[in-house]
Amino acid sequence: MRIYLTGASGFVGKYIVEFFQDKKTIIIAKRETLNKIEGQVVIHLAGKAHDLKNVSSPDEYYKVNTELTKRVFDSFLVSKARVFITLSSVKAVADDVYGELSEEVIPNPITHYGKSKLLAEQYILSNSIPQGKRVYILRPCMIHGPGNKGNLNLLYALVSKGLPWPLGLFENSRSYLSIENLCFIIKELMDRENIPSGIYNVADDVPLSTNDIIKIIAESNGKKARILNINKNFIKLLAFVGNLLKLPLNSESLHKLTKNYIVSNSKIKLALAKQLPVSSKDGLIKTFQSFSKNA
Repeated sequence: MRIYLTGASGFVGKYIVEFFQDKKTIIIAKRETLNKIEGQVVIHLAGKAHDLKNVSSPDEYYKVNTELTKRVFDSFLVSKARVFITLSSVKAVADDVYGELSEEVIPNPITHYGKSKLLAEQYILSNSIPQGKRVYILRPCMIHGPGNKGNLNLLYALVSKGLPWPLGLFENSRSYLSIENLCFIIKELMDRENIPSGIYNVADDVPLSTNDIIKIIAESNGKKARILNINKNFIKLLAFVGNLLKLPLNSESLHKLTKNYIVSNSKIKLALAKQLPVSSKDGLIKTFQSFSKNA
C-alpha cells in the first residue's frame, strides 16, 4: 500500500514516516504533485499551527488550513485513492470546554486557527463521498511525543531545575494524545474498511491534572515533585498585578495553566473495538525522558 503524505516535515509527519517506513511506501507530497495524487491512502497533515504568540496574520491560517486542505481533498476525490485522513483540531470546536468535549458539541471556535480548521471540515463534509472511498477527520487534543516542542517543555524546564510548582490548589483535568496512539489510530483507519467515515476526536484514555503532569515529570527524572499549595486568591491577586505590569503570570496565563479541557475518545474507541497501545502516563514519561536526553 502506498501513502500520499502532506506535511512530512512536521512533528507528526516525521513520526508517520518512521512508523510506516517498514510497512508501507510513503510518497512525500510536493507542491507540483498536489493536483495529481498517487497511492491508495492520503494522509493530509500540512497546516499552519496555532501561534501562541499571536504574531501570525489571520490570512495565513485560512490560506493553509482551509484552502490547501480544499485543494488536497478535491484531488483525492478524482484520484484512485480510497482513504483520506486529515488532522483537524479540537480547537475547531471550542477553546474552553465545560464538561467533556464530544463530537456532538456544536462548533464555536474563537481563534482564526480554530475557524480555519472548521471551514476545512465543513468543506469536506459538504461533498458527497464516492462509493468505495472513506474519509476521516481527526480532531486531536495536545499531541506529545519524544522531540516535541511546546507547552510541556515549559513545565519540564520548571521541574527539572528544581523549582516548585506554586499552583497546587488549582484542580483541573486535561486530555493529551501520545504520538504512538495517534499513529496506531491512523493505521487502523487505513487498514480496516469497517470503520465508518466521519469526524473522530482522538485523545489518550485518561485525562490528567497539571499536578499529575508535574509529578510525572519529576518521576521521569528520578526526582520528587515540589508542589506548593499557595492560597488561590493570593495567586489570582498576583495574576491581576501581572495584568498591570505585563508579567508572564497574568490572568490569561493562569487560566490556561489551570483550566479543564477533557476530550472524549469514546467514538473512536467504539469504532476500533481495541485498546490504545500506550497509557496516558507511559506516553508522557517517554516524552519527558526524551527532553532529558536532549537537554
